[in-house]
Amino acid sequence: MTSTHLPVLVKEVIQGLAVRPGGRYIDCTVGGGGHAVAILEHSSPGGQLLGLDADPEAVSITRGRLETYRDAVLIVNENFVRLRSVCEEYDFYPVHGILFDLGLSSLQLASNARGFSFQRESALDMRLSPEQETTAEDIVNTLTEDELANLLWTYGEEARSHRIARRIVAERPIRTTFQLARIIELAVGGRRSRIHPATKTFQTLRIAVNQELQNLESVLEQTVGLLGFEGRLAVISYHSLEDRIVKRFMQKESRDCICPSGIPMCVCGHTASLRMVNRKVIKPSPDEVRLNPRSRSARLRVAERLAAREENQ
Repeated sequence: MTSTHLPVLVKEVIQGLAVRPGGRYIDCTVGGGGHAVAILEHSSPGGQLLGLDADPEAVSITRGRLETYRDAVLIVNENFVRLRSVCEEYDFYPVHGILFDLGLSSLQLASNARGFSFQRESALDMRLSPEQETTAEDIVNTLTEDELANLLWTYGEEARSHRIARRIVAERPIRTTFQLARIIELAVGGRRSRIHPATKTFQTLRIAVNQELQNLESVLEQTVGLLGFEGRLAVISYHSLEDRIVKRFMQKESRDCICPSGIPMCVCGHTASLRMVNRKVIKPSPDEVRLNPRSRSARLRVAERLAAREENQ
């Protein structure tokens, strides 16, 4: 990994998290450490940061980058789905802010051995952690045509899912990124726009291999119990499925009652735990998109932890 990673929406993240000197923060997707550096700078003096990442290469690079902050930072090689367990293990809660940046870093996309990008010849791996068992190669070579088509539609919102799945099955076994990208081009009749026709398929495979949507839903539920009063949750997502999960979670946790609309009286017993900080999603400025084209699809949502209510209220 040698490529430089530009963190997205840094100013907006610092403002959204309301980073303050002496605060405690968690970067659940520490990646190349860009957001982590900004958080540490703005929480100094006395700030502390816990950083998690499933990718051991990213963890190694970030530990080196944050060496000057070594007394204020702890980097853990762990998938964020285990957030609560990690916080309990290191006694790192309650916190003032939790950040998720759900996109792949430039470091991961530039890797010649990971298979995240169809622009580099590589084995079809796509695992964030080498400890995971299932690879993208396993998925494209073992699922039935219908299973592949359903996966492409569900995770990639790919309108040509059946054509692509049919061609994949006909061309198996498939071993490399270039081979898969070429098969998809043939399936859809070549490139007809600036967006490569393999984009949604590669996105789908990465999401499926790493169980990204299931893990996101699980970890969002864990954040409420880790945030202190007025602590902030900030999530940057990059495609509609992620953003939909984040939006639904924040909307649900900002309401007292989540009963179906047809029920005349509340029976759920749910109480609001969050307050929406930004009603409208925050997007990168035109200047940021110009400097970092990969930021163009980024969407930031922020919510704030409400004070716990007395049981007899």
